[in-house]
Amino acid sequence: MGAGKISGIYLQNGAAFDDLEIVACADLLVERAEEQAREYGVPKACSPGELLADPEVEVVLNLTVPAVHAEVSLAALEAGKHVYTEKPLAVGREDGLRMLEVATERGLLIGCAPDTFLGGGLQTCRKVMDEGIIGEPVATTAVMMTHGPEDWHPNPDFFYQPGAGPMFDMGPYYLTALTTLLGPVRRVTGSARATFPERRITSQPLSGTTITVNTPTHVAGVMDFEGGAVGTLVTSFDVWSEEHSRIDIYGTEGTLSVPDPNTFGGPVRVWRSGEDSWTDVPLTHPYTRDSRGLGLADMAQALRSGRKHRASGELGGHVLDVIHAFLDSSENGRHVEVKSAFERPEPLPAGEKVFGGTA
Repeated sequence: MGAGKISGIYLQNGAAFDDLEIVACADLLVERAEEQAREYGVPKACSPGELLADPEVEVVLNLTVPAVHAEVSLAALEAGKHVYTEKPLAVGREDGLRMLEVATERGLLIGCAPDTFLGGGLQTCRKVMDEGIIGEPVATTAVMMTHGPEDWHPNPDFFYQPGAGPMFDMGPYYLTALTTLLGPVRRVTGSARATFPERRITSQPLSGTTITVNTPTHVAGVMDFEGGAVGTLVTSFDVWSEEHSRIDIYGTEGTLSVPDPNTFGGPVRVWRSGEDSWTDVPLTHPYTRDSRGLGLADMAQALRSGRKHRASGELGGHVLDVIHAFLDSSENGRHVEVKSAFERPEPLPAGEKVFGGTA
């Protein structure tokens, strides 16, 4: 559901995963669905309503814009379909909770991107953490700073509206990586601002037009994890250039340098106590190229086997809760307790390409 820019990689990868069969592609603009269906060999292009009414469809992959994630996902759940949605799970906390409630009531699965934490790079980091190579986690820093998507995205206006901005758009990659490595967040504090009231688009086809900014574009926060670690996260669309690493995790016995969580590969590096340099860690898991759809393939496999899927709605709901907590903290000037929780997903087995597809 949704045949926009991100749909291409899902359609490409989805056709290769063993547990997936893509049977239809839908969009409000049916001609756009038809174009994607032709390019990727999907047998049917249709309207959203036709997709929801199709009895062959078991799972709806929701690739619509964030503002309608909840509306589309709830309609799919009400139609008796399992749902896997692009991040964020929803724009509002209440909508996210409602999605989880409806899925539970109807005995349906709901999954949520990002699934980059299932890639070879972050699964290698998980193995490093689980083996205690850097000791007890003490702290982490995570930084994502750019000058925004208006120089490359064909229609970047939605990035600057409520439910978007750098924390909603890119924060899920960082928060998903951190929480799957360190566990749930207990409490946050944050500060946020919108630096430029207007942004000028330089990408085609809208080059020269302007965007009115209606959401914070620089968000900085501190997280207290339930396990005791203290984390710092900065996301920004207001920075021309930066030289910070993406994520570092500091332990009592060393430091782990984590790869960009918007990718599936490495590098993974460790600096151990008593040593005086970084050591490259060979990746222990496959899926190191752009493997978007891994979470969907895992959910499909879980649907057949009865086990829990890894990129779960509960994980996506916790990430959404943390994002809102940062913004609430900035607005109200106080710490915010995070009430949601999730069960930390099982790691993937090392060395095994368990879903088929490309590595």
